Amino acid sequence: MSLAALRTQLKKLENPGQAKVYLRFFKTGKGEYGEGDKFLGIKVPVSRQIAKQFRDLTLPEINELLHSEIHEERLIALFILTEQYRKADEAKQKLFYNFYLKNAKKVNNWDLVDLSAERVVGAYLFDKNKKILFKLAKSNNLWERRIAIMSTFHFIKNGFYDTTFEIAKELLNDEHDLIHKAVGWMLREIGKRNLSEEEKFLTKHYKNMPRTMLRYAIEKFPEQKRQVYLKGKI
Repeated sequence: MSLAALRTQLKKLENPGQAKVYLRFFKTGKGEYGEGDKFLGIKVPVSRQIAKQFRDLTLPEINELLHSEIHEERLIALFILTEQYRKADEAKQKLFYNFYLKNAKKVNNWDLVDLSAERVVGAYLFDKNKKILFKLAKSNNLWERRIAIMSTFHFIKNGFYDTTFEIAKELLNDEHDLIHKAVGWMLREIGKRNLSEEEKFLTKHYKNMPRTMLRYAIEKFPEQKRQVYLKGKI
């Protein structure tokens, strides 16, 4: 299965009406976070199926897809990469991890980050030094900062929360709503597994959190407890 064949298949599936919906949904207007992104209008489950069909593309072909101006092509590139990473030996996993970081600025919308960062960056760093995540958290690039926090989802799923808390502290003063949402989401995921650990963190930091971050973090709390946090009465 070739890259040319993949693109031919995508062209056949193009849906201009759905593409217009995505242009609005992913904020592609001037000055918005997805400015200039282009869509074919192909839904994610279909993109997943196409990625499965073309899962044996070479890394240069994946690289070409990832550098596409078309959102679905970048998404499919990441689906293929994460699948190849999952099945790879340690040497190839390192190769895929380095490739991902080298091209992180092309993982340039929240869905692209959320569907790939934990599966490559998080998985690779799980038993290694995590200094790179703190560097990413300080990046001027929005998507690199989101990669930093979303990569820790892999750690959370394996019962390790400290790195998430540390990255969350680095991002408390971030100005972007997409970072507020991601950090709040990861704190909520910790709470699903260990509520006392989440609340320990919240007790120290909730008054300094952006409102959106706090709302995401406490979304699943009983309403009475939510209001205690929202009113600052802990």
